[in-house]
Amino acid sequence: MPQVDAFETPLGRVPVDRKIFDDVADLPFVLQSEAAHAPEHALEVEIPFLQIILPSFSLVPLVVGDTTAKNVAQVLARLWGGPETLLVVSSDLSHYHSYETARRLDAATAAAIEKGEPAVLGPGQACGYLPIAGLLIETNRRGLKAQRLAMCNSGDTAGPRDQVVGYGAWMFS
Repeated sequence: MPQVDAFETPLGRVPVDRKIFDDVADLPFVLQSEAAHAPEHALEVEIPFLQIILPSFSLVPLVVGDTTAKNVAQVLARLWGGPETLLVVSSDLSHYHSYETARRLDAATAAAIEKGEPAVLGPGQACGYLPIAGLLIETNRRGLKAQRLAMCNSGDTAGPRDQVVGYGAWMFS
């Protein structure tokens, strides 16, 4: 959790919900660290989208580091509220493979997500494999299933096809 009170984009400020963070701060593997957030760019990508679709919200920005998927699931279980809560786990999929290799690797990752198989995920499939696996543990516990919304890679959009980055989007219900 960064030590700021809000994040600001050209669309406005989004407050950090410190009270909700307190719900997980007592866990021995949860730390408050500015350094963990310094190289991370997921919030820069996600917040503007959320600002467009949500009229008003606060956030609890967490970065997953050296931990286990079970620890991530425990944090998510504590943060999981009612319909007012939206959990967003952000990660790229495969990195810097050829277009065809990435499509194959990302298809296997997508299958693991859609089958709810957290143990199948590893660092070669997604830089955020631990948060994804933790989410799968918790969604399995709650009886939720993944529905793929989209999947592609940078070779499908604007980049060359010799070294691509994979992307996917799923929702759970």
